Amino acid sequence: MEWILMTLASLLAGFVDAIVGGGGLVMVPALFAAFPGAPPATLLGTNKAASVWGTAMATWQYSRKVQIRWSAMLPAAAAGFGGSFVGAWAVTVVSADFLRKLLPLVLLGVLLYTLAKKELGRHHTPRFAGRAEVIAACLIGVLIGFYDGFFGPGTGSFFVFLFVRLLGYDFLNASASAKLLNCATNIAAIALFAAKGHVWWHFAVTLAVANVLGSLLGTHMALKHGTSFVRGIFIVVVSTLILKTGYDAFLR
Repeated sequence: MEWILMTLASLLAGFVDAIVGGGGLVMVPALFAAFPGAPPATLLGTNKAASVWGTAMATWQYSRKVQIRWSAMLPAAAAGFGGSFVGAWAVTVVSADFLRKLLPLVLLGVLLYTLAKKELGRHHTPRFAGRAEVIAACLIGVLIGFYDGFFGPGTGSFFVFLFVRLLGYDFLNASASAKLLNCATNIAAIALFAAKGHVWWHFAVTLAVANVLGSLLGTHMALKHGTSFVRGIFIVVVSTLILKTGYDAFLR
């Protein structure tokens, strides 16, 4: 029964994650509910090992239809990889508890700003070019990459929001670029988890297949319906993240 439920959860996680990030919002609670006695690091490592395949597939699918700005995004992905690895190391020596109460407040600010700016992310008008875009993208990569390794919830949504707000991308292009960076940060985290034996590989393979199927469907929907659809899903995912992280921080 756990295999069936986890496979369905991974399918849904891949669908949501491919559109705007936030797949961990589905998958991580499902893993913790199904295996309450397992080490948290093992569950998190298994989730990353499964979800990275869906993220990679989404990156490839988007790249066929969306003009990803590779000259800026590849260095940013490398920066995200480094930031995530350092963040994963940092959480082994510094507590991340302070972020639990801060995160829902930051997400609430992101949501209110997005709702207030009706035209935010509806038009693709990049603000930077050349070296300036590379530097700005790398700063976003290393900052959110560190956050992903250190704490994690909402990483994809933060990438999307910052690409829209700071770089001037529309939501569709921001989501496509976010997939590439999120893939890099996931690989860094997997490397650390795997080195410490915190991945159930036999379980992750099945979850990865389901995650890829969900990712294919989510990417198809995003490309078919465009920026307005992605923006709507972004608002739903961020709202759900606020409720989940707020409950964990203040009520649990």
